Amino acid sequence: MKKLISLVLCCLMVLSLLAGCGSAPKADGTCKIAIVQQMDHSSLDEIRSAIESRLTALSQQSGCTLEYQVFNGQNDPTMLNQIGAQIVSGGFDAIIPIATLAAQCMATAADGTGIPVIFAAISDPEEAGITDLPQVTGISDALDTEAILDIMLSLQPDVKTVGLLYSNSEPNSATPIAQAKAYLEAKGIAYLEKTGNTTDEIVNAANALVGRVDAVFTPTDNVVMGAATAVEEILKEAKLPHYTGADSFVQAGAFATCGVDYTELGTQAADLAVEVLTSGQVPAIQGAKGGIILVNDNTAKAIGLDYQALFQMEDAVLETIAQ
Repeated sequence: MKKLISLVLCCLMVLSLLAGCGSAPKADGTCKIAIVQQMDHSSLDEIRSAIESRLTALSQQSGCTLEYQVFNGQNDPTMLNQIGAQIVSGGFDAIIPIATLAAQCMATAADGTGIPVIFAAISDPEEAGITDLPQVTGISDALDTEAILDIMLSLQPDVKTVGLLYSNSEPNSATPIAQAKAYLEAKGIAYLEKTGNTTDEIVNAANALVGRVDAVFTPTDNVVMGAATAVEEILKEAKLPHYTGADSFVQAGAFATCGVDYTELGTQAADLAVEVLTSGQVPAIQGAKGGIILVNDNTAKAIGLDYQALFQMEDAVLETIAQ
């Protein structure tokens, strides 16, 4: 998919922007941006859509013609590496990868080229190994794991065992799962881990939690998100509250989150990409805006869990959806 955003050019701004582009300036004053989505699922789709919308809006304020193209790696490292090589040889001036594996592959491809990489949605950039790369910046969606589990305890103070549902091949899950274990151990609450690396394995893992746990926690896990529709049907049928790391899980039927708004994250990533292009500078990695509790009202009714106590939580901002 390719879209061309034509802008009214200001000569001084054009010169400034082209000086910041990773490749040689085009004769017509354009800068090309590659948006690389790691895989298809609603969280990453939401981010990509927000990036595109924001770039369109910013086109009215910028000083260059922005041409952007979307690539999708289908969660395949080989395909993502091929995309990276294609982008580097294709004269692109900036890359916006969405999710950890895409960012890692794009950072490797762009190494030594001068092409800036502005990632969207990496929960643990340090764990991903990209925090010390001079051409890489972006927006991290690091979780406040304790805040999510605090919500769980405020609604289920007698919880005995928590299911941890995640993919053990997903870098985004490593740190929040470790944090969840430490939190639960400190509270004297047992946990049961069930993992998988494919949709079928995640569905089997969700089924394996039924009847054995009182609640389920999943961080911003791309593999679980890819199986979200089936997972939420299983957990809802079992009347198990599913506490998650992103709003897209709740939109798919999970019970609640206190995490990142991925539309806002995509907007931030687009803003940062334009900043890099117009300034020629690569600023520090930024955190996504978050902290809003989101509850799926239909799911709450289906599992019989009253969430009114959340309105009493100090400094809580609570939103609900019904779908």
